[in-house]
Amino acid sequence: MKNIMENNHHLKPLSEVYNTLRNRGITKEIRMNDRHQMVLGENEKIYSSPNDLCIVKSYRFEGMSSADDNAVLYILEDKDGIKATILDSYGSESNYEGPEFGNFLRQIPFEEKEEYNID
Repeated sequence: MKNIMENNHHLKPLSEVYNTLRNRGITKEIRMNDRHQMVLGENEKIYSSPNDLCIVKSYRFEGMSSADDNAVLYILEDKDGIKATILDSYGSESNYEGPEFGNFLRQIPFEEKEEYNID
């Protein structure tokens, strides 16, 4: 399996990457709610299994002044072809407490697609 954290080469700032993705029609975000469910947008869809999703690209952003500013942006597709992002900070703190988010994320299949290259 390919390392999903290797795409940290000469990246634009996170805000520019988000703008590029929005221009490509990727506007939805997946977040874990307080019931530890992965949810698309505003409760549009709940993903009960990591196999309902596929990570098609990941980008790592490293903070210039602090390790606390590190983040990974994942681009995902679900089984219905819906595209979305997950943003997670890493380093000393994650966006989510407890192991549920990390456990779910690590189980999502990864199949990189060139069409999601930003640079």
